[in-house]
Amino acid sequence: MSDAAHNSGTNATPHELKARRSGIDTRDEPVVYMRADCPVCRSEGFRAHARVFLKLRDRHVIATIHQVFGDLVGLDEAALSEAAWHRLDPRPGDLVTVGHPRPLLSMSAVRSKVYGKRMDEESLDQVVGDLVAGRYSDIEAAAFITACAAHPLDLTEMGSLTRAMVESGERLHWGRSPIADKHCVGGLPGNRTTPIVVSIVAALGGTIPKTSSRAITSPAGTADMMETVAPVELDMPQIHRVVERTGGCLVWGGAVRFSPADDLLIRIERALDIDSEGQLVASVLSKKIAAGATHVLLDIPVGPTAKVRDETAAARLTASLSKIAALFDLKLRVVTSDGSQPIGRGIGPALEAYDVLGVLQSHPTAPSDLRDKALRLSAELLELVELAPPGRGLKAATEALDQGQAWERFKEICEAQGGMRAPPRAEHRRPMPTTTSGQVVAVDNRKLARVAKLAGAPDDKGAGIEIHVRVGDRVAKGEPLYTIHSENRGGLDYALEYAKQAEGVITIGDGE
Repeated sequence: MSDAAHNSGTNATPHELKARRSGIDTRDEPVVYMRADCPVCRSEGFRAHARVFLKLRDRHVIATIHQVFGDLVGLDEAALSEAAWHRLDPRPGDLVTVGHPRPLLSMSAVRSKVYGKRMDEESLDQVVGDLVAGRYSDIEAAAFITACAAHPLDLTEMGSLTRAMVESGERLHWGRSPIADKHCVGGLPGNRTTPIVVSIVAALGGTIPKTSSRAITSPAGTADMMETVAPVELDMPQIHRVVERTGGCLVWGGAVRFSPADDLLIRIERALDIDSEGQLVASVLSKKIAAGATHVLLDIPVGPTAKVRDETAAARLTASLSKIAALFDLKLRVVTSDGSQPIGRGIGPALEAYDVLGVLQSHPTAPSDLRDKALRLSAELLELVELAPPGRGLKAATEALDQGQAWERFKEICEAQGGMRAPPRAEHRRPMPTTTSGQVVAVDNRKLARVAKLAGAPDDKGAGIEIHVRVGDRVAKGEPLYTIHSENRGGLDYALEYAKQAEGVITIGDGE
């Protein structure tokens, strides 16, 4: 039964309050501000942080109550946060109906998972359904994420969660095969190979509709980076038109409701800085299945400060991904790569975009490590979808890049998505010099990422870090190791304070 149907008969006399716009941005969580002594709160027993059902004509939303004391809100008013206001879309003078939401039964399964019990397919279907319907508050979604991290999902649970997430949203159908896709599990700053791979594969006749997430725990995701050079929020018909015209796209998956539960979970995971294996598997594969992919290349960076720390963990993750992919007839190839240090020089949306543009344009100063890795991954994918014979993928990919075909295709994709633009440059910059001479012996990916995020990335597109050294380089005292970029003075100061206090962001040894 829908919430609307359930709540239509909850009260003999429905409670109504005047809809008022509070002007408060609560991001994606709908919030309603009500007087603690208003008739609705008194009669229904609502307290702060209670969940309430709000209905206006054919629209409804479940919101969290924040109670107000004093005259900021009238006794007959419901002041709506921006998220709640836009979902209900009130007109002047409208009354919003307020009531109790239906009981959130799926939380019993979440509570069981907190204590280590398995979740069956029906329970996961209910959790995902409630997430997508907006019945979970951020606190309840965080409980689900934390429970699945503390008590990892087994293969059956991963398969059930993946299927529930696929079925919760829209799906693309291409009517042909192969449909290629490439993904990195993340955890490595920079590493923006995807736009290069998509451009090479599409230039050589492949079909590669790439939908990407925004950053979860990193300073930038592919969608964040691409947004600095072209629009990424395309709907289903627009994606179809772009792909039919160019062979590829580089868009944000959240705009088309591919696995919408995943986007809701990602927002909470980002705040918690948690990305558990089971939810990672379901997240990655549900998006690929929903986008209509038949052949997927997966990059797993491995390093002491990457998301995947060692080869044993990489092998375990590869096995889980492969087994779940097989359930959905996905042809999956996994490549492990060096995750000991960032790839490219930029960390942050715009800085990573400049690296990508440099490689695509074959600029002599473009980062060679990004170029080399993108060519390797392109070669694997070309061979996987049989656009190149075994052992010949690297030659084909290199020629497409060096002869300008990939660059031309990238420009065509950007224009088809709405027009190409130049990435922004941050106004505030500060180099971080080394305090000693020696050789660079280690880089802490997580600490570098934290500096970039404190500077404002990924929300501030120009913010981040520009790295000047790599492991093995020799440096003299006073030479800059990296430069912090920020769009405002406050972000620069936050990042500088952390960078000065943190130990081992970039480790300098004697090199002997």
